[in-house]
Amino acid sequence: MSLSVFEIFKIGIGPSSSHTMGPMNAARAFVDSLAAQELLPRTSAVTAELFGSLALTGRGHCTDRAILLGLEGMRPETIDSAQVEPAVERIRNAKKLRLRAEKEIVFDEPLHLLFHRDQVLPGHSNGMRFTARDAAGATVARAEYYSVGGGFIVKEGELASDGPQRAAAPYGFNSAAELLELGAKHGLEIHELMMARERTWRSEAEVQKELLEIWRVMRECVRRGFAAQGLLPGVLKVRRRAPRLYRQLESGNDRDPMHAMDWVNAFALAVNEENAAGGQMVTAPTNGAAGIVPAVLHYYDRFEPGADDAGVIRFLLTAAAIGMLYKKNASISGAEMGCQGEVGVACSMAAAGLVSALHGTNEQIENAAEIGMEHNLGLTCDPVAGLVQIPCIERNAMGSLKAISAARLALHGDGSHKVSLDQVINTMRQTGVDMGTIYKETSQGGLAVNVPEC
Repeated sequence: MSLSVFEIFKIGIGPSSSHTMGPMNAARAFVDSLAAQELLPRTSAVTAELFGSLALTGRGHCTDRAILLGLEGMRPETIDSAQVEPAVERIRNAKKLRLRAEKEIVFDEPLHLLFHRDQVLPGHSNGMRFTARDAAGATVARAEYYSVGGGFIVKEGELASDGPQRAAAPYGFNSAAELLELGAKHGLEIHELMMARERTWRSEAEVQKELLEIWRVMRECVRRGFAAQGLLPGVLKVRRRAPRLYRQLESGNDRDPMHAMDWVNAFALAVNEENAAGGQMVTAPTNGAAGIVPAVLHYYDRFEPGADDAGVIRFLLTAAAIGMLYKKNASISGAEMGCQGEVGVACSMAAAGLVSALHGTNEQIENAAEIGMEHNLGLTCDPVAGLVQIPCIERNAMGSLKAISAARLALHGDGSHKVSLDQVINTMRQTGVDMGTIYKETSQGGLAVNVPEC
């Protein structure tokens, strides 16, 4: 497995890693391929077609906007969220796209996008097809991409990889059992194994600096979420709750035995309200579940005696190792696994990370990760109105509290337990395969059809 921790934790924008960041990456990749083949001068029009879950919930997830920005060469990790709306308005009003700032094309349709709500491409339910045409309407190039969760994309005809091609790292693992075996054999904790792997590609000082930058972006996202006011975008007119809860907690009774629990809720709500508003956040491992790891990290930082940056680094390295196991052996895509693949995975990762930050053993870490997922098995993805708001925002708060409970249960044990993490990951994958399509980010079942949109 050649994945890096910085592919599990990525700085991006909301509201969705699979429906916003992935399509933006795919659109940019298509234009890059045109440029590489010297086809941009011949290109006079580009059509983007969306299939499956992308077509069904794409507008609510801002997929259309993301594709326009990606065609212009923008990247989720570097785009300024404050510039998204002006850029989209410019494109729509002028009816012009600047492909990589190298070629300007004019189009008649405002969005130049087709939503095939009744069709699914064979490789994944998040499918896209891009077609470039010349002035005479002849096809110059065509390519299909799949957004497979967490901002990752796969081009049709290419095998899904564990990450970009890079130098082989030590301590390779494909299962939790292998991870535990490596730790026992070499006398290393999971975060030490992960750091050794990351040192293959960058210095330890650089790894630590980048991890603390991830933590800074998470903290800044919470700060913005506490400061913002008003309604979230979309037809639901959901009012932000994090600012009011923050003010109540700041002026409230810190002797309340549920005080820490209330803060965890506030942290998670703040992140996911920012995500729903299209703000900058950290994909952890997806946008729909982006509030759980930051909320649990904030809990560690605020309420655990002795919390420090070294603990934050242990947390993130260990959580990333668990996230890699899910990506390798199941999926982190809500359109493929339901919300167990997003909130469930994030809960499992955060539980493991917290145990590591608190100096738990490798066995306790694996136990916490297993508990975190076992009690999210079967969790559906049924966003009301196709927006990453209901039930997504509250679901992150619940997942954060579950993660802390899982970590505490594991820390009170010796790491021995009946159900292994590998078994629960396999069960999650099987459950996702068996789950009805209407419960996998299509807004065709569950709350999405039983709650009025407005």
